[in-house]
Amino acid sequence: MSEALIQLRDLQVEFHPPGKRIQAVNGVSLEVGQGEVLALIGESGSGKSVTLRALMRLHPEKTTRYGGGLEIAGENVLALSTQGLARLRGKRVAMIFQEPLLALDPVYTLGQQLVEAIRRHERLSKAAARARALQLFERVRIPSPERRLDAFPHEMSGGMRQRAMIALALACNPQVLLADEPTTALDATVQIQILLLLRELQRELGLSIVFVTHDIGAAAEVADRMAVMYAGRIVEEGPSAVLLTQPRHPYTQALLKSRSEGALQKGKRLDSIGGAPPDLSRLPPGCAFAERCGLAQDSCRQAVPEATLIGSGHRAACWRVELTAPRTAPH
Repeated sequence: MSEALIQLRDLQVEFHPPGKRIQAVNGVSLEVGQGEVLALIGESGSGKSVTLRALMRLHPEKTTRYGGGLEIAGENVLALSTQGLARLRGKRVAMIFQEPLLALDPVYTLGQQLVEAIRRHERLSKAAARARALQLFERVRIPSPERRLDAFPHEMSGGMRQRAMIALALACNPQVLLADEPTTALDATVQIQILLLLRELQRELGLSIVFVTHDIGAAAEVADRMAVMYAGRIVEEGPSAVLLTQPRHPYTQALLKSRSEGALQKGKRLDSIGGAPPDLSRLPPGCAFAERCGLAQDSCRQAVPEATLIGSGHRAACWRVELTAPRTAPH
């Protein structure tokens, strides 16, 4: 992997609503290299989006507590002032949100929103900023781009709104692009178009991308590496091709078995993961997946497992990882 552009060291994110303490992210350590795409995958509530938003410190400051280390391009994000965060957001790190209709301002045209973002970080006239906005719309392949700049978000289709959101994220040439379930609300054909566009832009611009999804198929289309999250922790991490073909954590194996892709015999039920994720306000002392795991024993419930290096860049945090290795056929 190239030199790390993003570094997380034992990152912790806690929410403190009245009378509660929710441990949403619990000691996440990750690196993302320049020009690399990392996918965070897992069930809803596993901590993927919380981790992603922490990279820009988008959580409410009054009720959120951060711990550990978080650096982007050598800058300590957790120590930044309000002014420092304003310079970071958009210029160095930008985000594509899950639902652009909610993320975009409904009372301003798309062109007005792009021009404002560009002029916020760069000294350009309105005319020059609009010219760049037009170039961005052309780059993300929005048809009739000049006319679309004067459209309001509700006047665009879901796919076109998402393209406009990508254009807005790229407006100030960021180094890091964060994508929070960017294809969830789109139909299958448009999903593929957006994924291919993201991969193309990433290669063209040399972007580092952190891509959050619960769709392993989508992650496989764009990601160089994958990190599997469960109950706010990374339980497995490795190159995409390795994780998809040689998963070693029982949770990763269960996720892959529950996919609908491939041949499914008529009348056969789709595999599912029994039980439910733990309450993040009352995490167990041991492995959080133990109550849903067929390999768990008493020791699994007593202490959190450390990540074990299995191969080049491939790690799994499981006390019984020796039992999850692929079986070799006898000679």
